[in-house]
Amino acid sequence: MSECPKYLKEFENIWQYDRKKAKLEWFKQAKYGLFLHYGLYSMMHRNEWVMFSDKIPVGEYEKLAEQFTAHNFDADYITDLALKSEMKYITLTTCHHEGFCLWDSKIEPFNSVNSAAGRDLVKELSDACDRKGLGFFAYYTFMLNWRHPYYVNRSVFDNARPAYDFEEPRYLYREKEDFKKYISYIQDVMDELLDNYKITGIWLDLIMAWYAMGEEYIPIDDIYSRLRRNHPDVLISWKQGATGTEDFASPENSFHDMTESIRQKFGDDAAERARRGFEGNRDKHNEVCSSIQRGTWGYSPRFENRGADELYQLLGHAISNNCNLLLNAGPMADGSIHPNHAAILLELGEKIRKNGFPKN
Repeated sequence: MSECPKYLKEFENIWQYDRKKAKLEWFKQAKYGLFLHYGLYSMMHRNEWVMFSDKIPVGEYEKLAEQFTAHNFDADYITDLALKSEMKYITLTTCHHEGFCLWDSKIEPFNSVNSAAGRDLVKELSDACDRKGLGFFAYYTFMLNWRHPYYVNRSVFDNARPAYDFEEPRYLYREKEDFKKYISYIQDVMDELLDNYKITGIWLDLIMAWYAMGEEYIPIDDIYSRLRRNHPDVLISWKQGATGTEDFASPENSFHDMTESIRQKFGDDAAERARRGFEGNRDKHNEVCSSIQRGTWGYSPRFENRGADELYQLLGHAISNNCNLLLNAGPMADGSIHPNHAAILLELGEKIRKNGFPKN
């Protein structure tokens, strides 16, 4: 039998007979984690949607990998910062909507090992978390990919592709059956990721695709069943939740019922999907995610920082609603955390040590 992970030592008696239950009990007490949005978009110091908003062609965007050195991405520094900030886990964007993977993928060659960095950042960070007693979650954007040839087009989902004024030759989706090739791809990628790294849970994105497309395109029950069969102790989250069977939900900023706003945007069927996800997860111990920079997840100097006092209140809001707070600090192009962001995290950590975790 493998050794109990260091971050679960307090729950080792549970872990010995039910590893997933041990993780869930740990998660209930974790309270606070660090979110890291890092990828090729970080090279531009804009935000994580820059490929979409600036309508950058796939081939042109791919050239960013030639400049992606991540030379100041330091897993030891990041994990030490998290610990000093009183955080209990880290969630890394292992692959965002751009389709660039931060690990040594044998399935997707568009990855950090094949970039100028030549490094497996998922391994570096997951290993550092394991050594230092932090949980490690893998964000994976399984329902949005602007690069994959068989993801749907804009007629199905308006965020599916940038609104190019030309035919992007990389895009091969023509009919609904083509999307099954994408589903097969993401299932293989998730298995690879969860097989090869020390991962507490998989943090899935983009929930809006579920509201727009639903079961007609996304066989979510089958996807979840495969994940649970192949990786029975891995926690699953998909934002507000698709089926309500997720291990926890992680909406942005607060946990609330989005049914009516989804009805207005996507219609009655989507609203029912939103209601089901919310109702199924509302009584669990959940998580809310937010960012130090207001209005962006990927680092950008164009957006203002939120102060430690405001973030302490946000942490209190999460805790009072039976949630953890997952607080994002997007690394800069070189992989380092901006000194001002690090200072805010450290100030917040000192406030927690002095006053305790806030109640509201």
